[in-house]
Amino acid sequence: MSVTNLEELFLHTLKDVYYAEKQIVKALPKMAKKAGSEELKAAFEQHLTESKEHVTRLESVFEAIGKKPSAVKCDAIVGILHEATELMDEVEDPETLDAAMLAAAQAVEHYEIARYGTLAAWAGILGHKDAVKTLEATLGEEKATDDKLSKLGKSSVNKKAA
Repeated sequence: MSVTNLEELFLHTLKDVYYAEKQIVKALPKMAKKAGSEELKAAFEQHLTESKEHVTRLESVFEAIGKKPSAVKCDAIVGILHEATELMDEVEDPETLDAAMLAAAQAVEHYEIARYGTLAAWAGILGHKDAVKTLEATLGEEKATDDKLSKLGKSSVNKKAA
């Protein structure tokens, strides 16, 4: 895809994060199943519910800008999730596996925070007011999930792995 202006870049990035969210929805049940910590499992399950809502919200953003929802492969999320899958296959100690999955989940969150923050800013510049509200709502949830994961890591998961 050739990108010649901010509107096209916004649309391309929207398609990228749409792909990413759909991949995250596929990965989270596997991560929840592998989690030894009940708190970590619950965090993954809660984020799965949120991620499904994020997919729906992205579809509403596409509609708000008059475009059909579609995805483009997001190499960044493919790489992050591939790394998470490798860790789930390679790490044998259950507590260390929880720490590894928590770290992988935070890598996903940081990617999403970067994307949603950028998309919200661009939507504002481009005059997509409804999209700004939707993207900022999702950005807030991604930040809250990252904070929750950080607290979980500090309070128990990483300590148990040590």
